[in-house]
Amino acid sequence: MTAPQSRVRRVVTDRHGGHSSAPYAEFNLGDHVGDDPDTVRRNRIRLAEGIGVDPSRMVWMEQIHSRNVAVVDGPVDHPLEATDAVVTSQPDLALAVLTADCVPVLLSDDEAGVIAAVHAGRVGARIGIIPATLEVMVAQGADISRIGALLGPAAAGESYEVPPQMQADVEAHLPGSACRTAKGTTGLDLRAGIRRQLLDAGVAAVAVDPRDTITDTDLFSHRRGAPTGRLASVIWRDTTPES
Repeated sequence: MTAPQSRVRRVVTDRHGGHSSAPYAEFNLGDHVGDDPDTVRRNRIRLAEGIGVDPSRMVWMEQIHSRNVAVVDGPVDHPLEATDAVVTSQPDLALAVLTADCVPVLLSDDEAGVIAAVHAGRVGARIGIIPATLEVMVAQGADISRIGALLGPAAAGESYEVPPQMQADVEAHLPGSACRTAKGTTGLDLRAGIRRQLLDAGVAAVAVDPRDTITDTDLFSHRRGAPTGRLASVIWRDTTPES
């Protein structure tokens, strides 16, 4: 008997269509921002059902801006502790990353069936969460030259203003991230730095969702207004037969 064919799927949510009230309205998926826990649970179930995944097979992380990478081979009943990237080779297991300005990174070697979801904020990107994740993916059977990446909605360089010292520090660790904002001030374009880092590592292709969480009111942004909700970027290998 042959194994069922799988297709790598990716989904990025926005803030519409959920159950949360202001300031988390409406589709908040973060369980650490002060929203009602039962409401967040209902939103997460809605997401899982909407993408055709059993809610018990959604994998969430307790994101702490680290370079910690976890490997999962089945469902877990709690957020992965102190983790900012998760890797699996198991089908029908959906890996989720929560963001509200940080960069969500979805990675896959479709041939090897190895996928990853990464939380790459300023601190995590600076200290190497992306290279750490690629290393774990390769250890699980992925080939760098076959990995494709999607960088989701995040704070754009045009809006992400930082002090000059912070910009210089991040640029030293993540070349290509320094930029000027629309105001002409020192800024960071983390997606540009991460894209360069991935391509320099030999990743096959990098797609970038250009949406700016700071200016796009359809998305959550911690910088625009905290407290606020969190978006989810999800990747999974779908074995559901196509109709």
